[in-house]
Amino acid sequence: MIQREFRISPKPRGFHLITREVEEALPELTELSVGVLHLFIQHTSASLTINENADPSVRVDFESSFDTLVPENASHYTHTTEGPDDMPAHLKASLLGSSISIPITNGRLNLGTWQGIYLCEHRDQAGARSFVATVSGE
Repeated sequence: MIQREFRISPKPRGFHLITREVEEALPELTELSVGVLHLFIQHTSASLTINENADPSVRVDFESSFDTLVPENASHYTHTTEGPDDMPAHLKASLLGSSISIPITNGRLNLGTWQGIYLCEHRDQAGARSFVATVSGE
């Protein structure tokens, strides 16, 4: 069992592939024949998901779709002191979630052919993001 905390440098608002950064933070993955990675983001205004890793337009469409679903400056928001992007960021993070689990097979994350790990950054001016990775396997 391995548990490691690590940070990923600040990203602009949007959906960012971070699969490589996660793998680099966990070199022990290559030693496992079978296992599971549980990845948790320690923030309430960013989230994680797994989706298309080949065509960048998918990430653009994610951003525009979530901005349509959860707009800024909605008149019913009461949590507004941290800026117009803050409450929508919390809602988007709740919709997508704060953790993912991925099987490990023969020393690699067993993602599908077109799958990658996304950091979903919902704030305009976010800082570095902190993660806890828990790996179990043999």
